[in-house]
Amino acid sequence: MTGFVAKLLTYTTAVSFFLGIVFSLFPYDYPLLWSTVPTPTAHFDAIESHLKLLHSAPNLIQRILHIMVAMGLGGLVFKLYKPTESNMLFDGGSLVLYMVAVIVYIANIVKGLRLVTDGTYGVGLGSLTEDQLDNVDRTGFDVDTGDSVLGREDNLKVLAASNTILALVLVGVLVLQIGQMYADRVDERTIKEYEAKAKAELEKKESEAASGHTVKRHTSGKEGKKTR
Repeated sequence: MTGFVAKLLTYTTAVSFFLGIVFSLFPYDYPLLWSTVPTPTAHFDAIESHLKLLHSAPNLIQRILHIMVAMGLGGLVFKLYKPTESNMLFDGGSLVLYMVAVIVYIANIVKGLRLVTDGTYGVGLGSLTEDQLDNVDRTGFDVDTGDSVLGREDNLKVLAASNTILALVLVGVLVLQIGQMYADRVDERTIKEYEAKAKAELEKKESEAASGHTVKRHTSGKEGKKTR
């Protein structure tokens, strides 16, 4: 049980670390995605300044982030060593969700941060013709050139949506792990109850057998005296 808790803490710490980062970005993302009030230009400037600061952070900060990513992934993979049925269900699902988070981080967030830092936004989807729109993939990049065609606002909204996806996926990982812990405790409780019941029945049978043997010996003694 101690080993299980240690493994659980390994990657729940990493997941909680990432959720903290995503939550710190929520005040910037909320006006872009859910606010009914038009987002002012000053807010876009504030978001860009914050994202540029994140992207230009010292190498030590980036290494700590990547170490936490590796620690979470390593913890999940290590838990799948000699897997049980519970591991395959809960840890397998957690690993899939975690890999989705890593892919979203690499494909959307890292690429989006580079665009914000460079300031090389596209012309925007509204400025494209029908033929040009057919050449754009789902992430807003030109299939042939690989350049982003999204404008400033659209790029920042994609980043905000990616942060939301990350938060949902990581919460899903925590929910699966909590579910596994609950299921394991229920199994342990059931096994203990079964063992206690089996032990009680065995003791009852042994006591009945012992009392029956005593009565038999007592009856045999009386019959011997009558025979004499």
